[in-house]
Amino acid sequence: MNHFNNTLFPHSNNNFFLIAGPCVVEDDEMVFSIADKVSSICKSLEIPYIFKASYRKANRTSANSFTGIGDEKALSLIKAVGKQFNLPTTTDVHAATETQTAAEFVDVLQIPAFLCRQTDLLLSAAATGKIVNVKKGQFVSGPAMKFAVDKIVQAGNSNVWLTERGNSFGYQDLIVDYRNITWMKEHGVPVVMDCTHSLQQPNQTSGVTGGNPQLIETIAKAAIATGADGLFIETHPNPSKAKSDGANMLHLDLLEPLLEKLVRLRKSVS
Repeated sequence: MNHFNNTLFPHSNNNFFLIAGPCVVEDDEMVFSIADKVSSICKSLEIPYIFKASYRKANRTSANSFTGIGDEKALSLIKAVGKQFNLPTTTDVHAATETQTAAEFVDVLQIPAFLCRQTDLLLSAAATGKIVNVKKGQFVSGPAMKFAVDKIVQAGNSNVWLTERGNSFGYQDLIVDYRNITWMKEHGVPVVMDCTHSLQQPNQTSGVTGGNPQLIETIAKAAIATGADGLFIETHPNPSKAKSDGANMLHLDLLEPLLEKLVRLRKSVS
């Protein structure tokens, strides 16, 4: 049963919720077009939807990687998307000094997996009063994420989500242990499956992360079957031209048929 329940979706049904959008804000045309299409699909399928885009990519392998168009400009575009399409929004934050600023533009603060144990970052995010979505580190177990939840709750903020995104498997691969979904739900918070970052192939000699996007449907189906409350899917109209994480993003044209299958699956396992 979906225990997702907060003020973002006061009238939500028993469907999963979706966090989706591009990896990073590239320009205004792209973010508005993606939000328009995804929100239309989600309305049709009665899927609660949160628009996602990073305003800046701080954890890039190569110094030559694209990091963003400027913090204020990108955050303003994310906020404008939310206002135009009446959507809640989320972006990731990388340091305690960023949380208050980002919180003025979005509804959910996302903590990157690499930073899930950074106490000052978690406490600063908690202090904003926003929902804090903590991605489970590639080096952390589901049961150990209890401590991230405790830090935020003890700081006075009970609005916590956890996101599964796989665990490191050797140097250049990730593997998803679906027991983590069950274990993290035992912490009493909504649990999200990151269906795209869990398929990354990090540490490539090119300095650009690889991926296996052909397995997104497999990851998503298994997540729904094992009780995930939400799905996280990065999507782009032309992943091969995306400025960040194109190798593991879902082509935007493939999103609707995938979600149709997942809604049917959700009904069958609820």
